[in-house]
Order: sequence, then C-alpha cells, then structure tokens
Amino acid sequence: MTESAAAGGSAKEPGDRGRTSISDGVVEKIAGLAAREVVGVHAMGSGSGLSRTFGAVRDRVPGGGKAAVSRGVKAEVGELQTALDLEIVVDYGVSIRAVARAVRENVISAVERMTGLEVVEVNIAVTDVKLPDEPDEEPETRLQ
Repeated sequence: MTESAAAGGSAKEPGDRGRTSISDGVVEKIAGLAAREVVGVHAMGSGSGLSRTFGAVRDRVPGGGKAAVSRGVKAEVGELQTALDLEIVVDYGVSIRAVARAVRENVISAVERMTGLEVVEVNIAVTDVKLPDEPDEEPETRLQ
C-alpha cells in the first residue's frame, strides 16, 4: 500500500463508492407533484373528461395501473440527464403560456434538486381547458 493510499489520498470517498440509478417512475412522480403545485393546472393527463374519469377510477383500484401522481407524465432518464413530456388540463381564464412556463420552472427545479439530474427539456401538451360550469369528473368511490 502506498503512503497516499494509506492516508486516503487516492482512495475514493465513502460517498463515491458505488453507483446510484434513478428510475423513470421516480422522476415522473416528482414531476407530476411539481406540476400540480402550479396555479392554473386543473389536472394531469389526457384531455377528454371521460378519459380522466376512467383514469380516476383506475387509480382507485388496487393494481389498477399508473399512480395518479404520475398520470400525464413521461420521463426518459439517462445517466446524467432526463427529458420529460407532460399532458396538462388548465383552468379556463388562465394564460396558458404563463402556466406552461411556471410548470416548466417548477418541474425543472424539483427534479434537478431531488435527483441531481440535468433536465434537458420539458415538453408540455395542453390537452383540455376546464370550464367553470363543468362539474369535476372525479367520480365518488363506492368503496369505503
């Protein structure tokens, strides 16, 4: 053993020994939560009310598919970078550009802070507008 190795000069620090991988699903959940925090985002996912209703029912059934928190979010995660696609439904009357910008900023901040990955792009598809007189299509569950 050399003196520098014995003194810790060339040995890796304990925190640098090994590899950390982050799954697509983890990034999708972080992005989904961050997007929902933005005022003007009514829902995530496809724009059709019927699709949102079925999605809400599916989310309540154990093993029914993707968790509600990551619905409408698709992530591609590499070693150092990630790219995201989001589908959002906005409230009527908001500036879609302003909401999309705020969503991008919030998602990038949360994902980069929590994962250390560089977010190279956040593509946003606005799939519907929630009108004030439209009822929420989230059905009440019959299960207690």
